[in-house]
Amino acid sequence: MIKNYILDTNVMIHDPDCFYKFEDNHIIIPIICVEELDHLKKREGIVGYHARCAARELSNIRKQGNLSKGVVLENGGTIRIELNHMDFETLPDGLDFTKNDTKILAVTKKLQQINEPTQTILVTKDLYMAIKGDAIGLEIQDYQNDKIDTETLYKGYRDIELLSTQIDQIFSGGIELPESVEAPVYPNEFFHIRSLDRESHEILARYDGKKIVPLKYTTEVSWGLSPINREQKMAYELLMDPDIHFVTISGGAGSGKTIMATAVALQKVIEQGQYRKIVFVRPVVPAGSDIGFLPGTEEEKLRPWMGSFYDAIESLVDQKIIKKHKETQSKSRHVVYSEKPEFSVDDFIEQYRKFGVIETKTFTYMRGRTLTDVLVIVDEAQEITPHLAKLMLTRAGFGSKFVFIGDPSDNQIDNVLVDAKSNGLVYTIDKMKPYALTGHITLKQVERSPLAKIAENAM
Repeated sequence: MIKNYILDTNVMIHDPDCFYKFEDNHIIIPIICVEELDHLKKREGIVGYHARCAARELSNIRKQGNLSKGVVLENGGTIRIELNHMDFETLPDGLDFTKNDTKILAVTKKLQQINEPTQTILVTKDLYMAIKGDAIGLEIQDYQNDKIDTETLYKGYRDIELLSTQIDQIFSGGIELPESVEAPVYPNEFFHIRSLDRESHEILARYDGKKIVPLKYTTEVSWGLSPINREQKMAYELLMDPDIHFVTISGGAGSGKTIMATAVALQKVIEQGQYRKIVFVRPVVPAGSDIGFLPGTEEEKLRPWMGSFYDAIESLVDQKIIKKHKETQSKSRHVVYSEKPEFSVDDFIEQYRKFGVIETKTFTYMRGRTLTDVLVIVDEAQEITPHLAKLMLTRAGFGSKFVFIGDPSDNQIDNVLVDAKSNGLVYTIDKMKPYALTGHITLKQVERSPLAKIAENAM
């Protein structure tokens, strides 16, 4: 049965391509929502960019017909802009009639009444709008098109048991997938294999798309850093393998996502020259109250947002200095430098930035770029929308590698446009898992410190 879907502004901001994802139903956009898009178009960051994208899509649709009368889309549905029916008499006292949300509710309620028995649904990602809409008898839905079932989200590895002879065969050319392994098995999925007939005989292995094979990079070290636990070893394998062009790593605070990705990037770019440069990208979404306008150049504006990368590089540089002076130190648990380091982490990054080896960017400046022969690390990827994730990955040129890292739990998301089930990180984990060029690992253990581990588990 054909339905009427009324779109709230935040749905268009979340996914500027949403107009094509309601099958053969009717899409209705209250004119006040277009006004809100116009107001948001100059907003910095993700919101402003998506507002402009949504307006461009509406402009493309407008070329096919009159939006006030309705335009037929390729999928058989229609879209129109509603200019009338803002009837506040349909709403109860207590609502603030000056608010745009209330105006959208008024339009939806009136359309519900005049279009019965056709089902009329308000689609919104605003929790308060949903509560008020439900209270006045509207049917409310969240935008479901890019929702991912996080309960069954791919974690990148599984535990299995095999005979010791099979384990030995893995090291001599690999083995095909045993019948006992439940499908589906994705390329670059890992196995923690324990022996059925020999105690303490176990290995980590990877499915290369044809066979289960041993790990290749377990003995290598990047900038003094080596993986500690099994999930880190799996993530390290994905990061180090030049044939895997897209890696996603999820995990809680202190699990090692950023420092591992940064260490491999420094190793691959500065030490080995495998890529031309490192591009650090981070969404500009504040945790808590925004501090407002920041003066200076693009790099200076981004400096407060890039703290995780600076901390990771500082730790890695310190490790090199500690290793250099280790022979001259006492057994004190505090390091006493025999000489003062000649540079700070800011000096280090600025030096390589001048030579074009390190870039720090936000998504605002990514449209239209082609990133060739570079290693791109996107931190806090849980803050981006699926639309932005697609934008980022379509920047990939030949010889590049992209790494998305983040913690997709709700308490780590400050972007009101996404949640734990609809953010760009979980979306790419789910959609990209079948391909041989990609790999994913979920990190579980906190390695930052005992205090960080307690905080992660208990709070």
